[in-house]
Parts: sequence; structure tokens; C-alpha cells
Amino acid sequence: MRKLLNVLMVAALMQGLQVQAQSGKKTTTNRSAKDTIPSANRTDSTLIEELKENVLDNIPTVSLDDNDLSDGSSQNISSVLTAGRDPFFSAAAFNFSPARFRMRGYDGDANTTYMNGVPMENLDNGFTPFGLWGGLNDVLRSRDVSIGLRANPYTFGDIGVSTNMDVRASKQRRQTSLGYAYSNRNYTHRFSATWSSGLSKSGWAFTLSGSRRWADEGYVPGTYYNGWSWFVGIDKKIGQKRLLSLVAFAAPTENGKQGASVLEMDSLAGTHYYNPYWGYQNGKKRNANVAKTNQPYIILTDETKFNNNTTLVNALSATFGDRSSTTLDWYNAPDPRPDYYRYLPSYYAATQPTVANQIAQVLSTNENARQINWQNMYDVNRSHQETIQNATVNGVTGQTYSGLRSYYILGEYVTNTQKINYSSTFNKKFSNHFEFTAGVSYQSQNDHNYKRVNDLLGGQYFVDLNQFAQFTFPSNTSVTQNNLAKPNNIVTTGGTYGYDYNIHINKAEAWTQGVFKFNKVDFFLAAEASNTQFWRVGNMQNGLFPSNSLGKSDVYNFDNYGVKGGATYKLSGRNYFYVNGAYITKAPAYQNVFISPRTRDNVQDNITSTTETSVEGGYIMNAPKIKLRVSGYYTRIANQMDVLSFYDDNIQNFANYALSNIAKVHFGGELGFEARVIPNVTLNGAASVGRYYYDSRQNAVVTQDNTAAVVSRDIVYSQNYRVSGTPQEAYSLGIQYRSPKYWYVGLTANYFDQMWLEFNPIRRTYLAVESVQPYSKAWYDILNQTQLKGQYTVDFFGGYSWKLPKSWINKNSFLVFNAGVNNLLNNKDIVTGGYEQLRFDFQTLNNNKYPPKYYYAYGLNFFASATLRF
Repeated sequence: MRKLLNVLMVAALMQGLQVQAQSGKKTTTNRSAKDTIPSANRTDSTLIEELKENVLDNIPTVSLDDNDLSDGSSQNISSVLTAGRDPFFSAAAFNFSPARFRMRGYDGDANTTYMNGVPMENLDNGFTPFGLWGGLNDVLRSRDVSIGLRANPYTFGDIGVSTNMDVRASKQRRQTSLGYAYSNRNYTHRFSATWSSGLSKSGWAFTLSGSRRWADEGYVPGTYYNGWSWFVGIDKKIGQKRLLSLVAFAAPTENGKQGASVLEMDSLAGTHYYNPYWGYQNGKKRNANVAKTNQPYIILTDETKFNNNTTLVNALSATFGDRSSTTLDWYNAPDPRPDYYRYLPSYYAATQPTVANQIAQVLSTNENARQINWQNMYDVNRSHQETIQNATVNGVTGQTYSGLRSYYILGEYVTNTQKINYSSTFNKKFSNHFEFTAGVSYQSQNDHNYKRVNDLLGGQYFVDLNQFAQFTFPSNTSVTQNNLAKPNNIVTTGGTYGYDYNIHINKAEAWTQGVFKFNKVDFFLAAEASNTQFWRVGNMQNGLFPSNSLGKSDVYNFDNYGVKGGATYKLSGRNYFYVNGAYITKAPAYQNVFISPRTRDNVQDNITSTTETSVEGGYIMNAPKIKLRVSGYYTRIANQMDVLSFYDDNIQNFANYALSNIAKVHFGGELGFEARVIPNVTLNGAASVGRYYYDSRQNAVVTQDNTAAVVSRDIVYSQNYRVSGTPQEAYSLGIQYRSPKYWYVGLTANYFDQMWLEFNPIRRTYLAVESVQPYSKAWYDILNQTQLKGQYTVDFFGGYSWKLPKSWINKNSFLVFNAGVNNLLNNKDIVTGGYEQLRFDFQTLNNNKYPPKYYYAYGLNFFASATLRF
């Protein structure tokens, strides 16, 4: 850490001298319980409710414009450094998105995003929170995109895609824009308005933008969308060399979510879009899993151009606010989830086929039986008048409290984030042959994680007790307390229960880069050093772990570094060959280090930084009539960790599954082209062919969540299993016609293949197959990973730009129409994601007892918009 601070101080001093001289884990919890087989003579919908009453399951779900290059001999040939016109990137961003395509199969934390010079990734997981500026498309058009390991002037970057968005008011096009859009996707309607003044003679620039997006119901039943967004930008140019910029924005959003479903329920419902998250309440659909986000962002940027070759950008940002997600919670009551496996026909098919047929008949004909029964939960809560002795009421212990006790509630997982960023980037062009960049940054993030009561569902209070502990220690009342300081805590709407802790994360970074340009060859070298530290602060003393749940944990420090470099051979001003390589180490995410931060500060045994080794190379053609990129890459990511939490049927308890020694290999090739075949007609295509697989046997340490006792240390035979969540092959071919009369149409066909379901590591252990004949059908059924079928889409898009008469608005104005139809052939069989449930029946070895769950891409869906610009 001291070395890193010295580096930061030296970099800051150098810049000061220049100024003076020049101015979703899915985590699933289910719990087995004794049940009574229902009567076989029930044929109406009450059969489902009888099932739910007989199956007592107390454990809730935990989810945790285009410049042609010319030949030249007396001067350097320009380099191709950005992806603004990269045909493959365009296809990946638009045509491949319905299948949740990830470039080169990397997770989101392999990409970096900057806005006005500050890093935007969340420190807790490394992912970019794009939703924080959703709906603000009008002000996000200025982007610098760098693919892979290329050099770029604002960050060291990562192995994925690096993006810098310049949203400063003076960089916005001077205009007023009014728009409306209609769609059948996540939202139905969108209104937007943007005004930008441009830079005035006095040096001021202003931008105001806002939008409203909503849908009473989205494409998937039971989902809805309610989103607002706003943006304010103010710039002041001081003299000819300095620009101060202030932007503030937010996108408060609320949406009812879609849940993955098992094939059995899809079949009974007759659709791939069965959504178990909703039910009717007073004749209206109500979703139990609602996500809300409201985290305003403020960025202050100071850019000084000392001369045409020297620039210093300092940026400071702050963000704050909540993101949350609701979920059903229950105490000493049947599981209210309509797709719980003990409520499905398959659970009774072998032993009670008549009952199974009756349940199937009810579920297939009665929509209410397939959905959440809100009325039943209200009725249960309103029927339990209870008195709690030795209760804590409003922080006072030893009280007696009477009222309607809620056995069902709607809980809410909340993360309140407070984050500050500072970054400083210095760019200097020493000559036509050498450009130098250096930067420093400091980020600090404090996440307050807790659970609160969103709705008591007809009751008057909820008692904050640990149900898991009650099953393990039925006679020990102290261990059942989630907070020993508030025993038998009476919680009402808005109150905190279950868990309450903070995660503090600090990251300091320094990096430098040199780009060398010559007539035929360019090359670059870059390096970075960083320090990341995080720690947990518990705000509750948990009854199970009184000694290590409350207060500050140890501080975990990680010193990391990265180096990368590359060379480009310029055959001509239109043809380039390049090769790049990198070695990067990264600190692990805190949720992969702490085994169960909700209750205690225990961590994994061997905590290490992740390593990334990557090489890439390719050929680029940038000619007047054709643009082409062919590339290949190889990446190995090692020493990753993960923590899974679920109900383990083998130990019959809630378990934590701490995984380490996770390694992955990603290799493949990419092709993208855009060719003007005849005047006004363009042919474009893209192909991504990769293989992404696990390259190690993972180590698993299994602990009981209630005791932290190590149950077993297992080897997960994960080597050569495929990475899931993205097509490993994707192809696109399209044709577009642009009329001289300012309209265009296009048609694109896409194909996706080599898609794999996320596998359950428990099934890939010796314990899962020790009693099974090797290489038998049963053996393969347990071990094989599910491969999804290849799928296709056809997309149409078009638009028209109409220049309005000046007499209408007294200035140049345009009315722009755009429309798109995705999945034109209405293919509804495209699985975009899914997972094997984190449970396995070790007694019967029946894979179908806990079948996998799936998400499907939308069928035919469309978007149409009209925008007035003046």
C-alpha cells in the first residue's frame, strides 16, 4: 500500500508541475418439510390450497461520419483505435442482444465504463449500472469505444470493452428535441424532451433532458414498468484553455420482474412466458418481486488544454441512493410460491398418479391456481391475534405486545450506496511519434445492506426471528434472535429485520501509457497499479454468531497490477494488422470472499486475486466501399471465487457453498464487415465463433449456515464444462437500402448456437455419483451439462427523415420516424438463460425432482418512434 501511495504522490506531483509550467447469483432457498398427501377425491381449485396447507415450509426465498483513409509515404498512417464504425461491434450491440450475447463470453466486470472522465463501475461487483442513466439516450451519443486490449486515452482498461461517454453540455448538439415512442417490450410508452443551448459567446452551455417510460403490463404477464429520468448539464468555458462542467442526472425506476420457470409449469400454462411472481388481488395483477432504483449522480469535470498537445482532466463524482427488490417472506406457514416443487403434478406422479392428474387439470385450466394467492395470505394474517411476551417495541425491551401477527409479509432487500470518485488524466503529445498518458483515481463506496418490511399484508406486526435457527436449535431462544440487542423485535412497515450490515470498499489506482507511432508500425505499452481494500461492519449482533456478527471485521487488502502492449502494422492507409497482449490481476468481489455477510464475517480459506492472461490479433480494412475486421483471441481467467447459498438435501440444512480455484478459458474468432454492394445498398454481416469453458477442478468448502461448521471439502469436477449465459456462436447477415430521399429500410437474419445451461456444482462431485454405475445412463444424466438448441431471429428496421418547411418553426427542423420489428418470425423457443436449481436428491438421484428453470426471449416485438428536432 505504501508503494502505491508513493506512485500516486509522484503522479500527482508530475501533473502539478505540468500545471505550473504550462497551466442476479442466483441464490435459491428451499426447505423440505413433512407433508400429508392430499385427498384424491378433490377435483376443484381448493386442491392446490389444501396442498399448500399440508406442506409447511417455513424457509423464505433468498435471492441474493466516416473518414476514408488514404495512402501516404511521407507521413505517418493513422491508426484505427476506436470502435465507432466497427461492424462487428454494431452487430454485437444490437442484432445479438436478444440472445443475451456477451462479447467473447466475458462477464460484465471485464468491461470498463467512464463518463466525463470518472469510472462508473460498482466497486462491489465490478459491473456497470447502466440503469442509472436509462432513458437519457439524447445526451449519451458522444462515445469513445475501445474493444479488447487496444490503447485508449482515458483508462488502462480491461480485457473487454472500454467506453467513455462525454455528456458535457458544450459537447451536445445545439437543438431542441421532442420524442414519443411506442413499444410492446418492457415499456409501452416513452416521452422525451431535450434542450441544448450550445456554447454561447460568453462561454456558457446548458443542457436539459428528461423522459418518461411506462407500461401497465410488459411483454411478460405480471410485469410492469414505471420510469422517469432527468439530466442537467452546465458548462463554463474560462478563456481558451479551460472548461468547467457540472452534470447531474438520475433515473428513478420501478418494475415488476419476471421469474424463471420450470418446463412443467410452462406446459401447464401453455406458454414460455409463465411468470410465478404475480397473482390477482382485488381483480388486479400484483407482482411480488418489484425492483426499484433511485441513485442520483453528480459529476464535476475540469478540463485544461495547455496547448494543442497537452490536456489535463480532473473529475469528481458522487452518487447516493437505494436499489431494492421485494420478495415474499413467511414464518411458520406454507410456502406461498405457486411453482414450489411439492405443489406440482410431477411430485405425486410416481406415488399418487390420480392426485397428479387432478393437480395438472386444475393448474392447466385455472390461472388463479398457477399464480400467487394474495387473498389467502391476507386471510391468514388477519386470523392470528397474538400476544408476544418479552418483546422489543420501538427499541424498548421487555414489553408485551398484542395484535394481528403477520405470518406472511412482503420483504424488501435494500442496498443504499454512497460512492465518491476522483480521477485525473494527463495526456501529452510530445511529437508525431510519441503520445503519453498518465492517470490516477480514487474510489470509495459504502453499501448499507439490510432487509425491511414493505407490506404486512393485512397484519399489524412481524416478529424478527431466525427461522433457520429454530429448526437447528429448537430449545435455545437466544440463537433465534436476529438481533440480540432487540430480542423478539416487533417490526412494522418500513422496519429493519433479518440482517443489517455495511460493506466499505476503497480502491486507489495509478496507470500510465505510451503510444509510439511511425510510418508503418505503431506500438504501445501500458501499466497500472492498484490497491483495493474492503471490510464488513455488522449492525446487528446475530444470536447464532454473537462474537463475529457485530462491528468491524478485518480489513482485506489486495495490491494488484496490470501490463499490456500491442503493435499495429499499417500495410496501407486502409489495411492494418494488429496484435495485443495483457496480464492483469484483480481483487475479488467481497461477496465472493465473505461466506455469509448477512450473519457473520467469516471468509473463504484461501483468498487470492484473479488473474487474466489475454492475447488478441487481427486484420482491419477501412476502405470507401468496405469495412472489415477479422480477429482472434485467447484469454485465461484464473483464481476466481464464488459463494452459493441454498438448501442442501444431503445435510438437510441451509448451506453455504464456497468455491475457489475457478478458472475459465475463452478463445475464438470474430468477423464483421460492411460493404456497399451497389449505390445506396449496403450488405453487413458478423460472426462470432468461440469456445468458453471451465479449465480447472474447483474446490468447494461446504458449511452449515446456522453453525458455520464445515460439513465437507469437495472437489467439483467442473473442468471442460461450458460457460453459460451467452451463445458461443452467433451469426448475422443483413441488407440495408438508403434512399436519396432520406428514408431507409433494412432486414437482418441472426442465428445463435452453442448455448449452455448454468450447471449445479453439487451434481459434479464424487458424492453425487458414488453409488451410480460409471458410464451408465444414470451416471451421464447426473453429470452431463444441458445444451440448448440453436435458434434464429429475423429483424426489420426502417426510418424516414423529413425536413420541415422553415415557415413552420422559423428554423431548420426535422421530423424523424424510426421503427423496428425484432424476431419478425415470432420464434418463441429461444432460451436466453436459465440454471439448474441448487438442490440435488442424493437418495433417489432423480434429476427431475428439482428441474432446471429457464428464461425465454420475446416473440415478435416492435418499437416505433417519432422525434421532432429544431
